Formats: sequence, C-alpha cells, structure tokens
Amino acid sequence: MPPSSSAGSGTGRPAPSSLWRDSDFRRLWVGQTASQLGEHASLVVLPLFAVLVLGAGAGRLGVLRAVGQAPILLLSLVAGAWVDGWRTRTLMVLADAGRALVLGATAVAGLLGLLGLPALFVVAFTVGALSVFFDVAYQSCLVRLVGREQLVRGNSALEGSRSAAQIGGPALGGALVSALSAPIAAASAAVFFALSFLSIRRIASRETVPERSGRPPRLWRQIHEGVRFVAGDASLRTVCLASAAFQFSFAAVMTVYLLFLPRELHLSGTAVGLALAATGPGALLGSLLAARLPGRFGHGTVLVSAAALGDGVFLFVPALHSSSVAAVSALLAVNLVFGTFGQLVNVTVMAVRQAMTHPGMQGRVAATINFAGMGLTPLGSLLGGFLAEAWGTRAGLLVAAAGMLLSPALMALSPLARLGRTPPARPDPGRPPDGTL
Repeated sequence: MPPSSSAGSGTGRPAPSSLWRDSDFRRLWVGQTASQLGEHASLVVLPLFAVLVLGAGAGRLGVLRAVGQAPILLLSLVAGAWVDGWRTRTLMVLADAGRALVLGATAVAGLLGLLGLPALFVVAFTVGALSVFFDVAYQSCLVRLVGREQLVRGNSALEGSRSAAQIGGPALGGALVSALSAPIAAASAAVFFALSFLSIRRIASRETVPERSGRPPRLWRQIHEGVRFVAGDASLRTVCLASAAFQFSFAAVMTVYLLFLPRELHLSGTAVGLALAATGPGALLGSLLAARLPGRFGHGTVLVSAAALGDGVFLFVPALHSSSVAAVSALLAVNLVFGTFGQLVNVTVMAVRQAMTHPGMQGRVAATINFAGMGLTPLGSLLGGFLAEAWGTRAGLLVAAAGMLLSPALMALSPLARLGRTPPARPDPGRPPDGTL
C-alpha cells in the first residue's frame, strides 16, 4: 500500500507497523546517517589537517575548534526560523552540497599546497554552520514525514545513527588521515556529504511548509516567536530548563572528570579513553530501548526515571580510589549506564517535544532548546575548573555530579512526569503556528 493511502493517520503518513517500509523515511535515515558520519569525521580531519599539514600549534588549534563550534551559538536560532519557513528537504540538500563542495575544495587546495590556516578557519566555520542547519532540519523533517505515533521509533532510528556516527566518525577520520593523508581524508568526508545529498534529494513526498497568515514576520520576530512559544508552554519550558541544567552541570562534571581520572585514579590515557568509549555502546542501546519503553511504561515515567538513573550514576565515581581492574570496570559500567539512559532520555524528550509543537514552530522550538542548553556549557566548564581548584577534584566532582540531578527533578515536578503511553497531544490545537499567543 503506498504511503498516500496508509491507514492510521489520515494524512498520507505511514501506519505504525510500516515505518521501515516507507521509502521516504529510509532515504531520510540513510542521508542523515551519511551526513552524521561526514560531520563527525570532519571534526577530527580538520584539526589534524591544521597540525599535520599546516603546522598549527596548540593555541591555533584551540582557535580552530572554537571557530568550528561557534555556529552552534551564533546560528541555532536563525536556523530554527529558516527551517520553519522552508522545505526541510531543500535545506538539507543545500547543506550537504555546500559541505561536500567546501571539503572537496579544501582537499584540492591542500594537495596543491595552496591552503593556509586562515582559509581553514573559514572552512571549519562554514562546515559547522551548514551542520547546524542540517541538524535542525532533519529533526523537523521527521515530523513532516511520519505520524505522531511514529515519532519515538523514527527518532530512535535517527538518534541511533547519530550515536553510531559519534563513535565511528572520529575514529574513521583519524584512520583516513593516518592511512592516506589529511587532504584525502577531507575528500573522503566530502563523499559522505555527497551520499547524503543523493539520498535526501530522492525523498518523493511533497513536503508542505506550514502556512503563515499575512506577511511573514522579520527574522528577529520569528526567533522571538519561537522563544515565546517555548516559554509559554509548561512542558516545553521544562524541557528547555532541564536541558540547560543538564548541559551546564555535565560540562562541569566533564571538566573535573577528566582531571580526576588521571590525577586521583592515576589512569593511563588508554584506560581513560576506554572508560569514555563505553558511553557509545550505551547510547546505541538507549536508542533501541527508546523505541519500546515509552509505549510500555509511559513517556513521563521513562523520562524521569531514566534521567535520574543516567545522571545519578556519576555520584559513584568519587568513591573510587585506585587504578585497579575493579575501578576501571566500575568506570566502564558508569559510562555504559550514563550512555544508555542519557540516550533514552534524549530520544524520548525529542519525540515529546515534536508531538507537542505545531508544524510551523518545529525548527524554532528545536533551535531554542538547543541554544539554551549549549549556551551554558562554557560557564559549566568554568565552574568545574573552579570547583576542582577550590575543593579538589574528588569533592568538586561530587558537587558537579549532584547538580546533574536538577534536570530529572525539574521534569518530576512538571507536567512531563504525567505523560502516558501514547505521544502527547498539543495542549492547544487552536494556537496559530506563527507563535502568536
């Protein structure tokens, strides 16, 4: 049965059992997977390009990384406004094409010896900016492709791919640089974006952009509408605050954590990397669980309990006192649990947010929440450094880890905790999609 006649939604969206039989969803998934691999590989390829080809030192390398991350803060809200006014397929295709061309040109210039460090800064910023637009767009595209009852399963598949890319992308980028060269590795990353371009452009469903009444407002007005929409809804406001609390505290935890492992536990670099790597398989497991647990136990129960377990597990780390096999095993378990339940929360809360948001606000709501969460990470990192200096790494880690529990506490005290087994309905179906309150 073609998607246009699928039962269950009445809007041309696939029935609950047919998600993977829907060719457009498969094309989105393949394209998003390839794009995430290219994005996370480039996060390693470009710094190695700067060090190995251009001879950049630690200071310039830090600037390069900061330039690549700057678009998250500078452009997230703008990307949200644009996504709501454009076809997401168009934005993703343009972002893929742009990144493929930029990295391809970088590879050619590197092979010819024509690329300098300032140009690499431009490349890093451009790739980062286009990635911001792609990442906001694919989240909104899912809402326009599948029905509300499929959001959890769809997000589980997409976030599982993202987790796999976070694990394999950097390793792939490093391996390509070692086996081939930095310019060839940049060209290889461009190939992933080209594959994403080819897959996403084949999405056949004609995407309907939510209509606005009257003349479209200016960009700043659209951004303001997105912020007001989130602030005016108790559940979305809680998602935003819980995300900000988590990102702030987690940044503090990681700053102290990366000091605690080598200084207090005297772990080698290999042991530290092994412990941190356990988060990746946990994230994959969490994506699989997210496809089933909310429908069995309820979205609210899963959100609060998974957040409490995933965040609270770091409270056990300060109790470790050696580099023994038992201590390393405990660290592996901690990171596995954190990755599992953290990803379970991530997928579930994304499905909840998408189900409760009007189609015309999807991009701006996603961007507002991302901006609020990521915007506090530098302050959290500074706090972690202060705690480690003032109180020591063990006490500082305990305080920072305790702060992570603020996120599940906020959710437990909000309407999110009362969500049932079915995806939540929008609280006010009559609210216009342009964000007017």
